[in-house]
Amino acid sequence: MGTNQMRDEFCDRLREAGRALIDQAAPQDPLNQAEGVRYLIRLLRSASINTIEYSDPLYPQFINVLDPHLKCKIGADNPDNIYMSTKVSGKYRYRVSGTRGTVPLLTFGSKANRYHIDGTMASTGELHCDDIPVDADGRFGFIASKDRPESGAWLPLADDTTSIVGRQSFQDRSREIPAEVAIEVIGEEPRPAPLDSDRFARQLDLVTAFVRGTAQTFSKWTKMFMERPNELPDWGQDYFQQAGGDPTIFYIHGYWDLAEDEAWVIETEVPDCEYWNFVLQNWWMESLDHDRMNTYINNHTGKLNPDGTLTIVVSAKDPGFGNWISTGFHRQGTALLRWVKADHHLLPTCKVIKI
Repeated sequence: MGTNQMRDEFCDRLREAGRALIDQAAPQDPLNQAEGVRYLIRLLRSASINTIEYSDPLYPQFINVLDPHLKCKIGADNPDNIYMSTKVSGKYRYRVSGTRGTVPLLTFGSKANRYHIDGTMASTGELHCDDIPVDADGRFGFIASKDRPESGAWLPLADDTTSIVGRQSFQDRSREIPAEVAIEVIGEEPRPAPLDSDRFARQLDLVTAFVRGTAQTFSKWTKMFMERPNELPDWGQDYFQQAGGDPTIFYIHGYWDLAEDEAWVIETEVPDCEYWNFVLQNWWMESLDHDRMNTYINNHTGKLNPDGTLTIVVSAKDPGFGNWISTGFHRQGTALLRWVKADHHLLPTCKVIKI
């Protein structure tokens, strides 16, 4: 492929991806449209980092795929998480090792990424922190491969595995120490090679396909949630697991649409679980500006009622009761309540009131 053709096709595909902004269901006001353009730029940046810069399974390296310094936010991202990712292949064997730190939750999953094709990210193996031995010095390690090793912890890979993803979930970042994680190929001696123009052209195709596929996938989710505004129902967990969700998490997604003098009141019992949080997002399913506003809570910051139940109040101004979550200058958007490793799964009751 010639350079001019490569450039033109890349730009044409980006233009096609941008059609998500003019979906008739998407809000067309200046704030939401500006956020939509910014969202596409963030998707492009994330895709180029993962698909071009850190794409060789013979040179794996864990990166923070939703690096907060780069403001990457995708698909109801969790403000409490570090999202780690590295490219791998089922053809090779890998050793993952590091220091455990004190972060409460650390999980790994091998995935077959099909976001650029059909918006799915199928699980090909899962490993929870409870299944990873840690020695007296706080170090851990496991093998990632198609075949089970003779001993030790194991993360299964498959023929179509494309990546290993990890989640570190914090409850109090000011006190908890993150895990440090490294990965290496076992039994291979990769050799440097020059940039291959044909391979680079295929990578560009994957970049634009990721931007288009991701934008379409989560636009589809938002439109589904809009069918039941100001509710938090169970939409079916398989739907979210197919998109790369953690199987230990019960996902309760919703859509909110509020006037300036309205509040969305969410009430629920809290199950016995390792962790929970509630996050408010914009129409594009990006978490709102939690670094500057109170747009989410978790089991560390949330205050329970005297009877042990939880009340969350979403509104533009503080209503004076419950756990107030600011709408952050938005009139509508999406939301997610997560129960992690819960003994049972509860659905909240919801109502809209005047304040």
